[in-house]
Amino acid sequence: MNNIAQQRKKIGVSQAVLASAIGWGQSRIANYELNIRTPSLNDCRAIIEGLKKLGCKCSLDEVFPPSKDKAA
Repeated sequence: MNNIAQQRKKIGVSQAVLASAIGWGQSRIANYELNIRTPSLNDCRAIIEGLKKLGCKCSLDEVFPPSKDKAA
């Protein structure tokens, strides 16, 4: 589970705008938001950087919260 859509909507940008900021296609963002695809760590970092570039003040853990079922 991720909070890409929540963070994206908080700053009022579309999937297409976020995707463009990262250099991806809109469908890739849609697939991540719908949990059809799972982003790699590097992809997660790119999403965070794209959100920040567009004015979002968020962290990796806010957008991609750690699993609660895994022991720390």
